[in-house]
Amino acid sequence: MKRHGLAIAVALLILAVGAAMLVGWQRYNRDYVVAVEEDGSAVTKVIAERIAGTSSLKVSELSGTIQSTAQDVRGFGLLKSDQVVKMPFSVDYFVEVGALGPDDLEWNAQTRTLIVNAPDVKPGKPNIDESRRTLVRTNGLFVTRQAGEELSRRTSAHAQARVGASARSPERMAQAREYGRAALSKLMRAPLDAMGYGDARVLVTFPLEREGANRERWDVTTPINQVLDERDKRQKNGN
Repeated sequence: MKRHGLAIAVALLILAVGAAMLVGWQRYNRDYVVAVEEDGSAVTKVIAERIAGTSSLKVSELSGTIQSTAQDVRGFGLLKSDQVVKMPFSVDYFVEVGALGPDDLEWNAQTRTLIVNAPDVKPGKPNIDESRRTLVRTNGLFVTRQAGEELSRRTSAHAQARVGASARSPERMAQAREYGRAALSKLMRAPLDAMGYGDARVLVTFPLEREGANRERWDVTTPINQVLDERDKRQKNGN
């Protein structure tokens, strides 16, 4: 029995190692192996793709043109080169509506106001469209292939960092929150109309607005799930 158990354990270990090796090979093939035609020429093709659902609501977009620069030094300081690139970019802003629960919705019966305590707006990953570059200027006495590749990588990385910082700036985040407020209000309007509260007001708040003394200016009263329960009871009683 012990030998039998040992054999099973060894077989499971071999399967686990084999599976790990297969996953490693698939990743290596995806990231590093060049797909070629029958004549050996490289081909443009989709190597890997994945589609997934999301509960995020896109509320706004920041777009524009970024100028990015980079320098490279090689050959003991003798080979210096630099590059300037201009290209369009965009950044989407989202609100994770899937994180909203009954405790985040409150109802003020006196003012007929639905208060939505929403999660903060978040910027997505900057999208730098390098295929639509309007300017690529490379200077240097002798720019090697490796130096050119490094300059291209650095300008892309610098553009990503600069656009990301701009998207997260207080001014841009404040603008995105206003768009998020409008989008969430519109989203909540449909269920309110369906429940017979078409004249109700929707008030959307974000975490920074609910901190400390700011929290006092929102007329927080009854959680929305309690309101709906009371409404259902009244309907059953014929009131």
